[in-house]
Amino acid sequence: MAYVRFTSHLVRHRPLPGAEAEGATVAQVLAALFSQDDLLRGYVLDDQGRLRKHVNIYLDGRLILDRVRLSDPVMPQSEIYVLQALSGG
Repeated sequence: MAYVRFTSHLVRHRPLPGAEAEGATVAQVLAALFSQDDLLRGYVLDDQGRLRKHVNIYLDGRLILDRVRLSDPVMPQSEIYVLQALSGG
């Protein structure tokens, strides 16, 4: 199972610092977690199910390539890190 970690900012709102979930893609892994905590979905995805503008996802240390469908392939030993990006000046 892939292991998903959430940045401390997201953990402050939803007490889920990390969890294991199965899935062949980033979308499938996140869907498995969201099925356990629907409020978490709202912090990561918008109303259309797309990754929020200021959220980044890293898969095995690299920024995911597909921000629209979240179709990047996940291996059972993969680590996914979800963080809220900062913007502004």
